[in-house]
Amino acid sequence: MYKRARLKDTVEVPPEELGDVTPALVKRLLQDKLEGRMDEEVGSVVSITEVHDIGDGTVLPNRPGVYYEAEFDAVTFDPQMQEVVDGTIVEVVEFGAFVGIGPVDGLLHVSQISDEYLAFDRENQRLASGESDKAIGVEDAVRARIVTKSIDERNPRDSKIGLTAKQPGLGKHGWLTEELERREEVAAGE
Repeated sequence: MYKRARLKDTVEVPPEELGDVTPALVKRLLQDKLEGRMDEEVGSVVSITEVHDIGDGTVLPNRPGVYYEAEFDAVTFDPQMQEVVDGTIVEVVEFGAFVGIGPVDGLLHVSQISDEYLAFDRENQRLASGESDKAIGVEDAVRARIVTKSIDERNPRDSKIGLTAKQPGLGKHGWLTEELERREEVAAGE
């Protein structure tokens, strides 16, 4: 889930930039330090939007820069357990599909896509059913639920988000439209 948050953090202003410590400078330093980083409490910092307050500088022994605490607004992405997310398949592998959900990818394991057996089609980068015309591949839009989450703050790309698409209302967007049309036909025939 995307959130707007008011946060505080400290930045080191290097000696060559101490002449003019402005909100724009502090914003750039905060962006370099925080954007793309993952934190267990706030999630992934997507963007620093505005700096509101810059505290007094603090000098530390044996450090060349001056440290300033800043209060700022940020857009964050914090995936929540059981949250329903829309994403795009960015990679298909033998055991499932990686789905881009904001700044991180989630794994949609092959067992969590469909009740039908889906075989890996390496040439076309997709998982396809032999029983029906169901197939899922790179750039397909999907809706899934977050069922597991393990955040790695040191290396955000190693965070693990597990997804499922086997519940009603979840799956490849085209499948959802087909399911609604089928239900409407059944309801009209009654």
